[in-house]
Amino acid sequence: MNAALMEEMKQFLQREDNQSLVGSPASLEEIAAAERELQVAFHPDYVQFIATFGGAYAGLAVHAFVNGSSIGRETVVELTQSFREQYRDLPFAEALQRGYVISLDGSGDPIFVDADGHVHILYHDTGESRQLAESFEQLIADNFVAW
Repeated sequence: MNAALMEEMKQFLQREDNQSLVGSPASLEEIAAAERELQVAFHPDYVQFIATFGGAYAGLAVHAFVNGSSIGRETVVELTQSFREQYRDLPFAEALQRGYVISLDGSGDPIFVDADGHVHILYHDTGESRQLAESFEQLIADNFVAW
């Protein structure tokens, strides 16, 4: 990921008043186990993010294994498995089977990274999907604002 963006997030998330927005860094073992369980390869930018921050705020809640208390307890594995099961009969089920859910929007719609590293949102009320960003890094760059 862009070094300047990572540094800006570090400065923001390390502030004492933002401790609930940052989790515990993911270990390489946790990452490898999750990739095996989900049968995916996490994108390197997502790996860098979760290895640095765990599940944390980056303009949206990004789930990992140990999330900041404001993010929610659901892990990337739990979210992915849940939405794979819930959406198994919808047109985008195959893309979700090869991807992983990293976040939810305000309506509970899953945001996932596909096998090519593109980020999509899946709308549960319409059954449609839309690409949000070309990459995880772009998603963060487009959404992260320090306050």
